[in-house]
Amino acid sequence: MKKIHVGFLFSYDYEKLKISIPLVYNDADAIFLAVDEKFRTWSGQIFEVDDQFFEWIKQFDTQNKITIYRDNFYVPELSAIENDNRERYMLSLKMGIGNWLIQVDSDEYFLDFKKFVKDLRKHDNFLDDPENNRIQVAAFLINMFKYTDGGLLYVDKATRGLMATNYPDYKVARNTRQRIIYTRNLLWHETLSRTAEEIEYKFKNWGHNDEVNPDSFMQKWKSVNKSNYKSMRDFFYMEPEKWKKLAFVKGTTYTEIKNNIDICKVAPSNLYIWSKNIGQWFKHL
Repeated sequence: MKKIHVGFLFSYDYEKLKISIPLVYNDADAIFLAVDEKFRTWSGQIFEVDDQFFEWIKQFDTQNKITIYRDNFYVPELSAIENDNRERYMLSLKMGIGNWLIQVDSDEYFLDFKKFVKDLRKHDNFLDDPENNRIQVAAFLINMFKYTDGGLLYVDKATRGLMATNYPDYKVARNTRQRIIYTRNLLWHETLSRTAEEIEYKFKNWGHNDEVNPDSFMQKWKSVNKSNYKSMRDFFYMEPEKWKKLAFVKGTTYTEIKNNIDICKVAPSNLYIWSKNIGQWFKHL
């Protein structure tokens, strides 16, 4: 026990796993890939899968770390977010309580997973009796908004991402509503830097499908570009004011963008991390 176990959910954007899995592979003790037995989304829609992906898994998994976990993850009587919670819980049980249970979405890419593991290991004592010492561990997401005009528009401040827990009592997606330990780790989140068709499909099939007004959001997403983004505000797809402003970085590939962005401007400060952890300690004292 006390292993680093990483779980991924396999869905319509499964090809992005070819980016996200290699970034955690070397520092994970085991990786689990949850695959619905009929290739259904949380809304029940069937998606097509190229068998070559599973061939890629076999070829890539040189250390035999990856387990394909097939199960029924769609219950018609449940809402999309309830199916989301249910699958994450079932996946974590498969991963094994008593280990660090890290869940990474396919479009989330760790900048330095080794550092995140090092930060987790500072809190291994929470794995001794996880049910009575429930915590979550947060990193921060750089939310990629739209490729345009030779570069990327992204949310100017990184947002919290709940990445790990010792006890998977999920209430909303990865949120267990227990004490949060904040870490200064970053991930790229390729959430909306897709085609319009891909975004619209995502809105229909993810856990928050009944919380989004796709028409008003898509109107803003389609209109924003390098020339006008500074004059526009409020870009989040559910509560728009949560993503107040965008920033722009040059680059048309992931590597170019990673090299050009000023991480210090988007990442939370050490003081911010310290203050959040003090607040959480008092809140859950």
